[in-house]
Amino acid sequence: MHTSIATVSLSGSLTEKLTAAARAGFDGVEIFENDLLASPLTPEEIRARCADLGLSIDLYQPMRDIEAVPQEVFSRNLRRARHKFELMERLGADTVLVCSSVSPLALDDDALATEQLAQLADLAQESGIRVAYEALAWGRHVNRYDHAWRIVEAAGHPALGTCLDSFHILSRGSDLRGIEDIPGEKIFFLQLADAPLPAMDVLQWSRHHRCFPGQGGFDVAGLLRHVLAAGYRGPLSLEVFNDVFRQADAGSTAVDAHRSLLLLQEAVGAVQLPPPVVPTGVAFAELLTPDAEPVTALLTALGFTRAARHRGKPVDLWQRGEARILVNTAATDRRDGTRLAAIGLASPDPAAAARRAEALHAPVLPRRRAPEDAPLDAVAAPDGTELFFVATADSGESRLADWRGDFADLPDAPAPSAGTRIDHLALTQPWHHFDEATLFHRSVLGLDAQDSVDLADPYGLRRSRAVANHDGSVRIALTVGAAPADETLHAAHLALATDDVVAAARAFRAAGGRLLPVPANYYDDLAARFTFAEGELETYRELGILYDQDAGGAFRHCYTETIGHVFFELVQRDPGHQGYGAANAPVRLAAQHTGRLPR
Repeated sequence: MHTSIATVSLSGSLTEKLTAAARAGFDGVEIFENDLLASPLTPEEIRARCADLGLSIDLYQPMRDIEAVPQEVFSRNLRRARHKFELMERLGADTVLVCSSVSPLALDDDALATEQLAQLADLAQESGIRVAYEALAWGRHVNRYDHAWRIVEAAGHPALGTCLDSFHILSRGSDLRGIEDIPGEKIFFLQLADAPLPAMDVLQWSRHHRCFPGQGGFDVAGLLRHVLAAGYRGPLSLEVFNDVFRQADAGSTAVDAHRSLLLLQEAVGAVQLPPPVVPTGVAFAELLTPDAEPVTALLTALGFTRAARHRGKPVDLWQRGEARILVNTAATDRRDGTRLAAIGLASPDPAAAARRAEALHAPVLPRRRAPEDAPLDAVAAPDGTELFFVATADSGESRLADWRGDFADLPDAPAPSAGTRIDHLALTQPWHHFDEATLFHRSVLGLDAQDSVDLADPYGLRRSRAVANHDGSVRIALTVGAAPADETLHAAHLALATDDVVAAARAFRAAGGRLLPVPANYYDDLAARFTFAEGELETYRELGILYDQDAGGAFRHCYTETIGHVFFELVQRDPGHQGYGAANAPVRLAAQHTGRLPR
């Protein structure tokens, strides 16, 4: 289907927005009036620029406060419209968006609105232009799509149709079934956006918090099915007002936007993409460090043993049970510190997983390897983390030798301890990539997303959203927040599952490890909230173990010191508990901000 995006959805100058849209694969654009007014290019030059980029101009928008007004006001509106239609002819745009009036002068008079919109359509038709009338969710008198359609239908003008906007429709909780009663040829345009589901003023919600389909909580795919069933065959266009998107790089935003439309079309059966291949586990996590000593000391205290070395690269494999950490000492700039560089995801079909990723615009990463190395496919996540698709024993791809074969066992390595696996990974996202990261992990990896939560940080709020596969063998918590430069803010962490967090914490401390100290006030509050066995709370206080519980059971966890941009978490999770300790995050973040632990 023809895909389009409103220039208001992207950051930068109009030229930058058009270039980003074209590079991302869009077929057309909606020109937002403010972008044109601020551009040094003439309408003719903008038209030529779009043609050079292979973009059609699908809509010019918006015209506001036109209808159901006193006659002298409407006369002025027609004069304004005549100027806009002349400009659109120069621009090469043949459809204009007219929003339902929010003017205090607007009258609650459908007959007057019908008459005046018909006169506007007469004027537009003289210039070969169509008028798409849209019900704003906060319109003064017309704020539902079916009301707008009744006015359009009553006018009966060939140059007057309706524009359906998923935000305005879904934010009002309108019945979608009525969409199919609108003749497809009278739906002149379709604008798509998603949004989270907060309680706030609908205008504020619209102007600042829209997002691309799949990033929020609206059933945009359900709405699209009704629109297509009505016979609509026009563009699928994104109109997203979002403060973050308007500050972020236009190129990456446009790619994310186009990805969202591909997924939306897949959901309604309009396009066929390679199906998602859901990862079945975490094969390894790779740490890149300029100084291996602090990292290996921490791993040793956690019970890991150095089991193998890569045959051709400065990479060691550390293992405990099913948890495997690669320590890569290829980093040369000590200012970068230790960071999580890559994750190996066990996949039943790595090649198919890579095809899915590439079809959804995930950057495929070139990989320097020796002929005998396993040919692992890798893509980049929005935050730059490399994701490797690793064959499992039942993948049936004999050509993909087990990645473990790239490593030579160390002759004197002790047998790895049992009883540990990676419970989850927590990745801190750049401030402008949070929604993109959520959509990426859901769409490219096929993971399910939980609800977004806000976490209190000493310097503000952080947003967090977890994605996981169906059995919890892959769990990734995505977090973003704005705060002063602090290494803990930008740190990733690896949570290690254990059957006995108290024993694990004691063993870690006995081996010389340092756990994050937790204020006594926290445990006083725990005593008021939960009932503990005799001596249990005192043990948690001694070791710095945090506690939470829900209907599925208890969650006990504690944290190590931060090394560069990485720290570890020890986790004891009851089988039914699905959380990540969000209730304890403010205490953990505050403790890390105190800087009481050496780095």
